[in-house]
Amino acid sequence: MLSACQDKKSAEPAKGGPPEVGVVSVSTKDAPLELELPGRLSASQIAEIRPQVSGIVVKRLFTEGATVKAGQPLYQLDAATFEAERARTAAALQKAEASLAVARSKAARDAELLKADAISRQAADDSAGLLKQGEADVAVAKAALDAARVQLDRARIAAPIAGRVEISTVTAGALVTANQTQALTTVQQLDPMQVDIVQSSAEMLTLRRQLDGSSGSRQLKIVLEDGSLHPQPGTLQVSGVTVDRGTGAVTLRATVPNPKGLLLPGMVVRAKLLAGVDSGVILVPQQGVSRSPTGDATALVVGEGNKVERRRLVLERAVGNQWLVTSGLKVGDKLIVEGLQRARPGQPVSPVPAGSAAKKKGEKAGGAASAPASAPASAASKGA
Repeated sequence: MLSACQDKKSAEPAKGGPPEVGVVSVSTKDAPLELELPGRLSASQIAEIRPQVSGIVVKRLFTEGATVKAGQPLYQLDAATFEAERARTAAALQKAEASLAVARSKAARDAELLKADAISRQAADDSAGLLKQGEADVAVAKAALDAARVQLDRARIAAPIAGRVEISTVTAGALVTANQTQALTTVQQLDPMQVDIVQSSAEMLTLRRQLDGSSGSRQLKIVLEDGSLHPQPGTLQVSGVTVDRGTGAVTLRATVPNPKGLLLPGMVVRAKLLAGVDSGVILVPQQGVSRSPTGDATALVVGEGNKVERRRLVLERAVGNQWLVTSGLKVGDKLIVEGLQRARPGQPVSPVPAGSAAKKKGEKAGGAASAPASAPASAASKGA
């Protein structure tokens, strides 16, 4: 009991002594300039599938929601009419080629007869003209056959790009027309994805200066709607060239890898962009800064003679749980962050490193908890 009383008396501070406050020494650090802006995801490529010829849909050749390759067939239209047109133009080409062969043979014979003065020059010129006309007829027939083949190929509608295909708006038996307004389906390329980020024009100027320098980075992190972080970082690609007159904002565009298809078009995300790094700036804990009734930022520091001084600060921005201070503090100042309620300007205090008081309190609590545990052991030994 005597030892416990002595410990209690030694733990109590001397009456009338200066109060103890926790301080941190002000130093310079590097502060990252990280911007967090809202953005919306969109596919890097979008293709709306529309028919280029009219016809009846015979079959749908894909599974809705599946991934398709470029050139993969999606719909098959009734091709009977286009097949008949191809056959007609092929026959017309054969006829033109046969007429060309006759004209070529006649022109060759007339040329030999003209050399022997067996026919007139007019007859020879007529034969040469018929030869050229036959060659032109063959060229026209070939062009018509090519056009018929193109129409026949368009009866089988294929995907122009690779990506994920949406639901189909038509089924087998539906009549579709060439270049209709309604799309049959949509194919979207989801890897990579694009992020459209809206930023004010003032922040855009700062960002551009940082990117032009060596401290800026074009990589950004994507925070999803549930607060989780997308595993693959994005890359800033291009910025808009026009400022919106209504909002004064500029749209930035970035690309984000999406190998697992986690990101979907239309999702709202937040983009964290490391615009640069401010080197050699003063960062102080936010709990050491308060606001005056007029809104000015103030802080208490331990000055000469361990007396408290009030400083008016100029803050630029928050960096995590710290403030970036541009004026009011200098390197080596002792900023009070603990025991602020016991500190008054002009009052002497006893500065200790921040956190040491709590550590000391925890050690005392641990010692007090171990003392009762040993008491029963001594009582047991007495009973023995």
